Amino acid sequence: MKIGARLRQLREQKGLSQGDIEAATGLLRCYTSRVENGHTVPSLETLERFAGALEVPLFMLFYEGDGQPPTPALIERPSLGDAAALGTPEEEDANYLLKLARLVVNIGGPDREALLSMARTLATH
Repeated sequence: MKIGARLRQLREQKGLSQGDIEAATGLLRCYTSRVENGHTVPSLETLERFAGALEVPLFMLFYEGDGQPPTPALIERPSLGDAAALGTPEEEDANYLLKLARLVVNIGGPDREALLSMARTLATH
């Protein structure tokens, strides 16, 4: 569902007019109309204002179900330290990353910036 349609749905469920939203948020009625009709994409700050006016938590603007969305089943992963001691194929990588982390702590400002710049460049290619 598009955010504008969801905002309209919640507003109408609450029995509020666009004028009520204008009074509660300070956002012009024509702006609310533009958002609801998909002509404007609101910022996160503006969405927070809409949520406050509708008296709903922010996530409700993105979630169509009742109540809170279910928490996804997350896979527990070992920490870097634990992975280094597991004796798995990832052990060598984990040991390398731990060694690199210990070395990076001692790098000064300009050298750290150069290293980060290089890492950003490599990550984008």
